[in-house]
Formats: sequence, structure tokens, C-alpha cells
Amino acid sequence: MARDFAADILDPVAQQIVSNVGTWVDKEVKPVASEYEHADEYPVPLVKGMSDMGLFGIKIPEKYGGLDLSFECYAGVCMELARGWMSLAGIINTHVLVGYAISEYGTQEQKDKYLPMLVEPQIRCALSITEPDAGSDAQAIKTTARRDGDDYIINGQKMWVTNGQRAGVYLVMTKTDVTAEPRHRGITAFLVDAGTPGFTSGKKFDKLGYKGVETTELSFDDARVPATQVLGGKEGSGFQHIMSALEVGRINVAARGVGLAQAAFDDAIRYAQKREAFGKPIFEHQAQQLRLAEMAMKIRAGRLLTLDAARKKDSGVRSDLDAGIAKLYSTEMCQEVVLDALRIHGGVGYSKELPLERYYRDAPLMVIAEGTSDIQKTVIARQIVKDYPV
Repeated sequence: MARDFAADILDPVAQQIVSNVGTWVDKEVKPVASEYEHADEYPVPLVKGMSDMGLFGIKIPEKYGGLDLSFECYAGVCMELARGWMSLAGIINTHVLVGYAISEYGTQEQKDKYLPMLVEPQIRCALSITEPDAGSDAQAIKTTARRDGDDYIINGQKMWVTNGQRAGVYLVMTKTDVTAEPRHRGITAFLVDAGTPGFTSGKKFDKLGYKGVETTELSFDDARVPATQVLGGKEGSGFQHIMSALEVGRINVAARGVGLAQAAFDDAIRYAQKREAFGKPIFEHQAQQLRLAEMAMKIRAGRLLTLDAARKKDSGVRSDLDAGIAKLYSTEMCQEVVLDALRIHGGVGYSKELPLERYYRDAPLMVIAEGTSDIQKTVIARQIVKDYPV
């Protein structure tokens, strides 16, 4: 099962873009990824490379200078980036996600203001949902936004914000009506610019994996934000807007799982053909053949599920079921494949001399990011039961 993510892409233009990104990953990313990762250093040259290829504007409409390519293409690109270094696909994730939210739900003024700046990008984006007491239960957020004339006053704290120190605009989930029932009707999303008085980016968290990209906390202390910064211009729609954008994020995370699993498989099958035990390459032992066959099968399934979810999103219909299935399967699969690759390598895979230990530390992030596996199962269950009315 040789790696060729472009082969499963339907659009010829997207095929070429995914193939070009794969070539760049092999040449520019894989030789330096472990060095950047072990140093937990932001990879400026690699981010510039992604920018030069137009990847930050991959979903921005052409009228604003973007490429306006399919989610299927985006999924393939993220698979390739994660095959080189999972963090790179994370660096563009919230950027593309927030850009999509602005493009899909923003006012014309918001589109004109932000979308051209996201292409190069002149500014980067961050998504801010999680709080100290609100993670999987996003409707339990406590950050509030109170109307004050032509402005809103935001107070609260956010956690685990990717790109938190480098973003120029933050899509922030707040409560504008704490008494609303159901709770989501009281949630409003704001576009908050970096440098807004009362809004600060706090400490960078030291993480097990997912290095090179900062994850921070944010604080809002009477931060005054113009009412024109309400995404879409209307209170109470923030939950729906952000949940739709999270479908994009779940496609990204599913693709990351596929790409990382592929990297582990590539290393494992090469090693299995070179390493000898009991007088022959370990690949010739049936136990390893069965293990590698299962790894290949799982990766293939993850690829197809992820591309299927991306195509569903491209069709313009609700895709939370498809994105949830792809994200759940691909990320759990990734954990299994990476562990099997470590088993195949034996002791040498446990050392920092090979990237296996990096894969092993990166894999757990994806079963948590953009909604835990348990949340995905809940989303899936709520959707599938609708097909079986009693």
C-alpha cells in the first residue's frame, strides 16, 4: 500500500496540488521535523513554505485572493502535511476553520475586512471555545459578552487555544444571554482582534506532543469589542456557526490521523524488510505480516472515510455525522497503528533517534482535539437514530 494520497482525489487540479505538497513534505519537512519538534520551536521556514504554496488561502474565495479549493483537496493536503509533521496541519487548521466561518457566515463588512488578509496570510486565526470548566460541554462556557451601546464588554478566560500567541483575529464563543433555554440560543461568536484593550494572550502550555505550535490561555477583562464584530451581525447564532466550522476542523483532524498513521506504517514496513531475526527479515514472520496487513487496512479505511466526509462538506449539506465518523475512526486508528509500528521496531523505536517516539506522543492529541472520541460517538448516535423512526 504505497502512499499516494492524490490517487483518491477526484479533481485533477486538487490531485496535482496534493501531489506537490507531498513532494515538498518529503524534501523540506521530513529531514527537519524531529529537530524542530524536540526543540519545540515554531518552524518559520516551513510555515513560509506552506504560505508560498497558498495553503493558508486554500478555502478563501477567489474574489478575495484565495484558491477556493474543495474540502476534498484540503483533506488530502492535511494528510500529506501530517505525514511529514502533524503540527503543520494543526498550524493551518484553525486558520482555515475561522476563514470558513467568516466566508460562510460573516457580514459583508467582515468578509471584506478579514478574508483578503487571511490569504498570504497577513494575519493568522485562532478559535477560542474551551474554558477551565467547559470542554466537551461547550454550552457550559462562562465567558460573557454584555451589550454596552455600540460595543460589547467581554469577560472570561479561555484555554487550549492553538495559535494563541501568533493570531491576529480570534473567533471567540461567548454567552450573551446566560438565561437562555436551550443554552445554545444564548451563545454568540465574536471576531476579536489582537491588541484589543482588556484582551491578552497568556502562558504557553508545555505539552506531551503537538510541539512547535503554541497552545495558550486567553483572558478577557472588560475587553471592549464593537458590535460590528459579532460574527454574522446577529446575537444567538454563535453555537450553530462554530459547530458548522468544527466540521471543517474534524475533517482536518481525521486527515491528520491518516497522515500520521501512514508515516508510522511507511517506517514500519521498511524496517520490517531490513531487520533480521531468526535468520530472516522480520517481515517474513507471519505475525508481522498480519500486523502490517491490519495496519494497511485501517489506514485505507481512514483515508476513504475522511475523503467521504470532505466530499459531503463540499456538497453544502450538513456533514456532522460524516465528519464525526471520519474523525472518530481515523484518530483511534492512528493510535493503534502507531503502537503497532512501535512494536515492529522494538527497542530502537523507543529511542529519540527515530521519529516513532514523536508519532507516539503526537497521536493522543487527535483523539481529544475538535471533540473527544466519546463526543463523536454521541454525535453519531444522535444522527443515526433519526434514520430509524419508531
